[in-house]
Amino acid sequence: MSSLVSASHLQLAAFALGTVGWILCTVSMGIVEWRVWHVDNTTIISSGIAWVGIWKVCFISYLHVSPGYREQFCHTFNGYDSFLPHEIFAAQGLLLVAMFMGLLGLAATVFALRNVYMGITHKTLITPFFLVGGFLYIFAGLCILIPVSWNFYSVTHNQSIAFPPSYYMPSSPVAQEAGAAIPVGIVAVILLLLSGIFSLLYRFPVTTNILTKS
Repeated sequence: MSSLVSASHLQLAAFALGTVGWILCTVSMGIVEWRVWHVDNTTIISSGIAWVGIWKVCFISYLHVSPGYREQFCHTFNGYDSFLPHEIFAAQGLLLVAMFMGLLGLAATVFALRNVYMGITHKTLITPFFLVGGFLYIFAGLCILIPVSWNFYSVTHNQSIAFPPSYYMPSSPVAQEAGAAIPVGIVAVILLLLSGIFSLLYRFPVTTNILTKS
């Protein structure tokens, strides 16, 4: 059992990194600040800043509220909104896939680690699950990398979004910058890819394998 445990320290680290990466993936999905738009018309968007996420767009307005108070207005996107750019649709779908694949990867790693620390020496109950978990981590990381990179490209090129009039948003900002969700997603990608690599490096101890066969 000691050889099994000592051989799986890297995979235990992979589980820790994968857990943090999966959490950051879910956090990035909920953060509305994927793109920070700076607008020149402050009649409705009083602060001059709007936050464009993958599920909704929000801004601060002093309109229709008492003096000294402010209110945050948000418009949630619908699945049939044709004005949304492809990178937002891609982010919606791929991040959901990443969250599900990452969860499956964690489950596979937990099962393999459980067998290791319970002293189960059957190779077929350990190695395949570490490998499956590693591939799922890497796949989840790539699913996050695509929308994060795509949206960051759109931000750096100041690409516009043709919002309908009901959103009270201009079609293009004066300037825009990457919001908090982008760096959170990048960190999630790094952690998931590292956890996948660490999981794939697992090697079943030869001595334990020989004892099992005898």
